Amino acid sequence: MAGLEAERGAGRVTTLELFFDLVFVFTITQLTAVLYHAPTMRSLVQVLLMLGVIFWMYGGYAWMTNAVAADTTARRLLLLGGMAGYFVLALAIPHAFAGSGLAFGLAYLVIVAVHTTFFMRASSASVVGAIVRLAPWNLNSALVVLAGGAVGGAAQYVLWALAFAFEWMTPIIRGIGAFEIAPAHFVERHGLVVIVAIGESVIAIGIGASHLPVDGALAAVAALGLALSASLWWLYFGGDDERAERALAAMPPVRRAHGALFGFGYWHLPMLLGIVLIAAAERQAFTHPFTATGWSRAAMLAGGVAVFLAGDVLFRRELMIGRVHVRGAAAVLALATMPLGATVAPAAQIGALVALLAATLATEAR
Repeated sequence: MAGLEAERGAGRVTTLELFFDLVFVFTITQLTAVLYHAPTMRSLVQVLLMLGVIFWMYGGYAWMTNAVAADTTARRLLLLGGMAGYFVLALAIPHAFAGSGLAFGLAYLVIVAVHTTFFMRASSASVVGAIVRLAPWNLNSALVVLAGGAVGGAAQYVLWALAFAFEWMTPIIRGIGAFEIAPAHFVERHGLVVIVAIGESVIAIGIGASHLPVDGALAAVAALGLALSASLWWLYFGGDDERAERALAAMPPVRRAHGALFGFGYWHLPMLLGIVLIAAAERQAFTHPFTATGWSRAAMLAGGVAVFLAGDVLFRRELMIGRVHVRGAAAVLALATMPLGATVAPAAQIGALVALLAATLATEAR
């Protein structure tokens, strides 16, 4: 990434990029479905491996459109091609470890190829030079994903884990360098994908409760579910996004690139994983909101909130935008709500989590 200079200036996110993000979030929906249908450790490993490689390239596209504006017909068509790749990849997610792994790998290879081709159309020689140095790393990872999808079985887990590790270790191995970033665009782009992903938890409530009669009890528990989603929104968008933009803008180029990569890459990954876990658990919880849900789904719900908070703490520490001890304590306390969901009712666990997050926000406000 060294030496990359932005061509676009400090513009805002375009509607085409938002369209791209809507297609990307379909992958979040599909990952949620994997955990909903099989809340097991095996499914969790599958989701983590898929989310890891998927979000790595989503980050690549965010950096790409931050540096090179999709303002020509050729660039827009290329971005639409990347969207098509993501859409096919999302369709392959539910059975990626049981028959559609090859389709997943081929779609992933298309996503990487479009990313490289788009960057190559930049007018800046430094942009082209940087992607020429980075492209082999992404391409090799895509080929490993393709090979894993083709062979299946235990080898698929191994190969996809290697691809996951290789991708996320690339900046550490190669170094980051001075990648010029437009902070306003970069922060807004990642904020949009977070808020649309949180919307997945709202959809999960609706799907789970769609077969139930609309009465006072359903209204109350639905309000609790919505309050949990609203709490996630408040934790992220209650000022942290604006502070993050100011923090990035104040950093020198090399430090800014590091902050962008770790803050919005490494530490947003657990936040997205947390949202997936919460949505999967809520979808089941609202099928029978007043019946004990069992330890696996209660652990998903509590663990999802804890993982989201842990990622948020690391994000805040990276950009130095707020205190973290209250949210760190809340992440631990969230795990203590598991017995409520497992032995009482998911509605009780969700209520406890809402109370915990509300207390967290109130404590920080004081």
